[in-house]
Amino acid sequence: AKASITSIAHTYGWGFEQGMAFTLKERQILGIHGLLPPKIETQDTQAMRFQKNLKKMSDPLYIYLMGIQERNERLFYRVLMEDIEALMPIVYTPTVGLACTQYGHIFRRPKGLFITIKDQGHIRSILDNWPETSVKAVVVTDGERILGLGDLGVYGMGIPVGKLCLYTACAGIRPESCLPVCIDVGTDNEKLLRDPFYMGLYQRRDRSQRYDDLIDEFMEAVVDKYGQDTLIQFEDFGNHNAFRFLKKYREKYCTFNDDIQGTASVALAGLLAAQRVLGKPITEHKVLFLGAGEAALGIANLIVMAMMESGMSQAEARKKIWMFDKYGLLVKGRAYETDSNQEGFIHPDPGDVKSFLDAVNVIKPTAIIGVSGAGRLFTHDVIRAMGSLNERPIIFALSNPTAKAECTAEDAYSLTQGRCLFASGSPFAPVSLEDGRILTPGQGNNAYIFPGVALAVILSGVRHISDTVFLETLVDQLTDEELSQGRLYPPLSNIREVSLQMAIKVVEYVYSKGMAFRYPEPVDKEAYIRSVVWNINYDSFLPEIYDWPGVSHSPVVD
Repeated sequence: AKASITSIAHTYGWGFEQGMAFTLKERQILGIHGLLPPKIETQDTQAMRFQKNLKKMSDPLYIYLMGIQERNERLFYRVLMEDIEALMPIVYTPTVGLACTQYGHIFRRPKGLFITIKDQGHIRSILDNWPETSVKAVVVTDGERILGLGDLGVYGMGIPVGKLCLYTACAGIRPESCLPVCIDVGTDNEKLLRDPFYMGLYQRRDRSQRYDDLIDEFMEAVVDKYGQDTLIQFEDFGNHNAFRFLKKYREKYCTFNDDIQGTASVALAGLLAAQRVLGKPITEHKVLFLGAGEAALGIANLIVMAMMESGMSQAEARKKIWMFDKYGLLVKGRAYETDSNQEGFIHPDPGDVKSFLDAVNVIKPTAIIGVSGAGRLFTHDVIRAMGSLNERPIIFALSNPTAKAECTAEDAYSLTQGRCLFASGSPFAPVSLEDGRILTPGQGNNAYIFPGVALAVILSGVRHISDTVFLETLVDQLTDEELSQGRLYPPLSNIREVSLQMAIKVVEYVYSKGMAFRYPEPVDKEAYIRSVVWNINYDSFLPEIYDWPGVSHSPVVD
């Protein structure tokens, strides 16, 4: 029996999962006594060692962190949650972008499920190979548009893995309920096709009907295996496919696209926070986007929805939103083709606009939002123009990673004398101004949105996710003091509470609208949500031991 237990312990990594935190009795019962040093440590001591090692390291931090996740999951999440502000940029943007570009070179062991176009007709059997049976959330990518880095093929697996880390760290979703998936249909990245360490198919992307059929089969297999209410989050698909799949699947499956809807929600939350500072309703803003892809259109459509909630017609709301892409301003009759998803934001030509600076000067926006992934295109002249047009200009440089941001926080604040309301997609350090003020830039991180929404969806049994869910914003979670510091979002150090509050609001909303399918409906929704979130305390491996008082094991003697 002991040999059997020891074998199981080795198979499941128990000797490493809790490390020296196993008690003496647990070590003896599991058959691992003697396989660990004699010291019995607390998780506090383990966390202290982990944090001390992190402070000593520089470049290999991502590898070290993810290695700890593999060896001791609960310790990993404890340390991540305790210092989320410092460590989120490592497990997610911007460092995860660099890790994805080097994924095959730093590879240690597989995480998640890899499905290729060669597996068509067999996806359900591949899902059956996944060891966990109670999956509630799937994050899937095909690697075509990873952050602002382009087509990384299967190297893009780092994104679903990183997203699901935040599902657990930010919202307390059980890690075994999460499944990262990479769908490999090839890559058009010439560098990867010549990379001997590339781990995917050495072929160009299959853009035929087989690709659509593969995604259809994947969606059907997930629901067949795990249930109709399984959350499927699409991540970093190419623009065209992202919109197609959202439109195709949103009424049939429990799905959302974070690049479209999550980005939109966090950007809208920033605008509504700015509204608190300015005392100016969203209907009075005019917004100019740099970029006209899935992120820009997602944000634009949600802004329109928010304006309509305030009583404005859709047509009037759309007139307040302009877009500028690599071909210029989105206007009627321009030489370059437009996407059908852009039609609502194509306006009559306002005049001679050749550059983004021209667009700012002609359109006179109150807010500019950068989602182009093209780097520093909010030039000094653009920022100065926004400062001359507006007393408190709104400047959102949301492209990721940091090198792709449209401008730096320092430029935005210094060139507007600290008057601008700034947010970025990746983190920037606080900025000291000449007058002595220190402003803390807001990070418009989707992590404020998707973990809380995911938790709410999982707990309420929602089968279709409406865009109205993403109108639930963070604005009431910001204090006046935080706004005065330049923040448009709550501190990342509070993100667990932010995510739980977001989940509470969404759960209340979906039950009130009849969108929830999990019954009975919790009476105290906040108490229910807080009671089910995953915690990082170690489980005991000791069996329950008790006596039978008053029982004799000797035969009765007359």
